[in-house]
Amino acid sequence: MAPAAVSNRPTVQLTPGSVLALVAGGGAVVLVVGTVLVSMLLAVAITGVSVAVVAVVLRLLIKDLHKH
Repeated sequence: MAPAAVSNRPTVQLTPGSVLALVAGGGAVVLVVGTVLVSMLLAVAITGVSVAVVAVVLRLLIKDLHKH
C-alpha cells in the first residue's frame, strides 16, 4: 500500500481578527477607489463647464466684432 501524499504547504487559518482585518482592508480599498472615481468625474464636469463658458464668451466676442 502506497503512503498518502502529505502536503508541505502551510495551511491558512482565518481567525476572527484576520477576517476583520480583511473586511476592513476591502472596505478601505472600496472607499479609495470610490474617492478617485468621484474626483475624476468632478474634474471632467469642471472641464466641461469651463469649455462651455469659453464657448459662450467667444461667441459673444465674435458677434460683437461683426456688429462694428
